[in-house]
Amino acid sequence: MSNELKEMDSLFDRLFPIMRSITGEGVRETIRILQEYIPINMEGVATGTEVFDWEIPKEWVIREAWIKDEYGHEIINISDLNLHVVNYSEPVDLWLSLDELKQHIHTIPRKPEAVPYVISYYKERWGFCMSQNHLDSLPEGNYHVYIDSEKIDGELNYAHVVLPGKSKKEVLISTYICHPSMANNELSGPIVAAFLYNRLKNWTNRELTYRFVFVPETIGSITYLYKYGKHLKEHLYSGAVLTCLGGKEHQLSYKMSRNENSPLNQLIQFLNQREDYNMPVRPFTPLYGSDERQYCSPGFNLPVGQFSKMVYGKYAGYHNSLDTKEVMSIEALLDSVNEIERLLKLQELNGFYINLKPFGEPKLGKYDLYPDINAPAERGRSTNNKLDNRQQLNQILTLLNYSDGKHNLTDLSKTLNYKIEDYEVSIEALKEHQLLDGPFYEERELLK
Repeated sequence: MSNELKEMDSLFDRLFPIMRSITGEGVRETIRILQEYIPINMEGVATGTEVFDWEIPKEWVIREAWIKDEYGHEIINISDLNLHVVNYSEPVDLWLSLDELKQHIHTIPRKPEAVPYVISYYKERWGFCMSQNHLDSLPEGNYHVYIDSEKIDGELNYAHVVLPGKSKKEVLISTYICHPSMANNELSGPIVAAFLYNRLKNWTNRELTYRFVFVPETIGSITYLYKYGKHLKEHLYSGAVLTCLGGKEHQLSYKMSRNENSPLNQLIQFLNQREDYNMPVRPFTPLYGSDERQYCSPGFNLPVGQFSKMVYGKYAGYHNSLDTKEVMSIEALLDSVNEIERLLKLQELNGFYINLKPFGEPKLGKYDLYPDINAPAERGRSTNNKLDNRQQLNQILTLLNYSDGKHNLTDLSKTLNYKIEDYEVSIEALKEHQLLDGPFYEERELLK
């Protein structure tokens, strides 16, 4: 096992047992552990603060929750599984008959072995969750139900960090930190985000600026937009929400942003035209998904899509106790880091370029970028051996002609049957000889 896999595995084991919700110590503990891996800064917004049409709720404090039979035998306890209590439950200390108890028990009858994940953030109620098989096994009798919880004035916490690049244009990487005891649907996102940050930190030439955000889902991203939405509207180039990125033998997929012209939308659609590339693309919809729905709300309409692998709602463990590390797999998370990093590198390459000597073709021979003999056997060859035969010369001539500040790399690469990543060598050669400038991430004026 590689060091990266070992570190991911260790981080998972530390985060999985934490009782998380949209507020509270579980979120803060999660952030503090992540701070050992990346330098995220934690911020808080006080209970009662209005954020657009929402209000920051009170913090939920949960200390104990269990059910015992009339003989004192324990039936369930959240010390065994966080999912056993309805998240944000009110306190309760009652004796109930089995029929009365069943009115407060949640199961998944079609998945009788699974314990569901149930939340009630904004309506006061209490309840427990167990498998249908377990509920069916309970004998008639009286049961003692106990939840030691309270709701206090506190704050909603989130964390972020900005990794600067040459350009002030930003790429948003957002994920959520509010689900307890679930692997793919919770921990895959923050773990991939943390290790992706460290990959990007080590890039020697980082063109774009990257903003990594860790929030409680929905209310957290809405709060973040309330605080930083104006900045994002001015600076955001592209972005993606990371969720459900585990899953053995599952392929990374992309949910489009609402803004159809967003850079990631266009890049992935372009790559999918290649025979050797096939990333499933899901259309944007506000009906389901994650925080991309908030980033893409019409008042912001930010260019933020979503990456998923074992997609929410389409696997047996979604929102229940079957969502385990074994089903998700740490290896699948590392694959997601690799694939997303590759796409972000291609996005950096796919900028606008400026020909610094646009009046006629530059005399490429004096830069050792053009054949120094015109003979049948040598015609069309580049003297640079990094790319085969005519390929580099074709790329150089195309780059110089179309680098007018109006065409990005995917635009001009459509004129030749070469992969977009193959242009990197030619771009660097032209920049080395001060013949090309870029990439830029918005259209530019050609030099006069």
